[in-house]
Amino acid sequence: MASKKKGRERPDFDSWYRSIYGDRWEQLKEIFLTSEPVYYELFEGLKQPYFLDPASVAAAKALDVRPGDSVLDLCAAPGGKSLILALALQGKGSLTSNDISPARRERLRRVLEDHLPGDFFSAVSVSGYDASRFGMHQRESYDRILADVPCSSERHVIQSPHHLQQWSPARVKSLSIRQFAILASALDALKPGGRLVYSTCALEPSENDGTVSKLFKKRAGQFRILKGAEREENSTGLNGGQGLQGEETEFGVQILPDVSGGAGPIYFSVIEKAL
Repeated sequence: MASKKKGRERPDFDSWYRSIYGDRWEQLKEIFLTSEPVYYELFEGLKQPYFLDPASVAAAKALDVRPGDSVLDLCAAPGGKSLILALALQGKGSLTSNDISPARRERLRRVLEDHLPGDFFSAVSVSGYDASRFGMHQRESYDRILADVPCSSERHVIQSPHHLQQWSPARVKSLSIRQFAILASALDALKPGGRLVYSTCALEPSENDGTVSKLFKKRAGQFRILKGAEREENSTGLNGGQGLQGEETEFGVQILPDVSGGAGPIYFSVIEKAL
């Protein structure tokens, strides 16, 4: 039921997302409420397996990391995507795994230490900068940057009465403001010609294409979007054919669980900084 605040009716979570996804929302909601998440087992090259959503794997691999690259995982905890990036480096180059939260950063360190063999772990460092200000500290310093930003995470919200009660359009707006700050910071930290992947697990378009759209307004001429075959060139595509079906959006790809065997949701946009 919609709630009221200061005399005005506030849209409820269910009607908000039905207005975006139409009849498809009922199927997505059913999956979120009744289906267990699906996991990809990441094990080759690790000391022990790590499990994460196949759609998250696709977003990390879209960064197209090569041995010798300098790589930044800007919002890295709990660490699954950092493992993928470290494996791609093969111990050559460097990975900075960043997270502002001390508690999340401690968990991140444990994941990296428990899973990466010594020669791979030696190429990784952990930092605690505010992601929205990282570009002020290290401008044009990285070949590859993953900005997997904090987001609405509707799949988790709908399963939690507490978080469902806290949801509001105002919270979505607040998140999108911070997401843009992180994305702009990532662009500042990226070397000319470098690649940046902006990703969320949000369904809300303002947190996905909407945030990238702001970058065009504020940083026109400083970057371009890689799409289709150009985005997939020299990379493994959508998780090397793990049954994922990416739906092209204006600026990226969205992977939704109703057509990808329960994986997702994940959105990602691949950005190349101008020379």
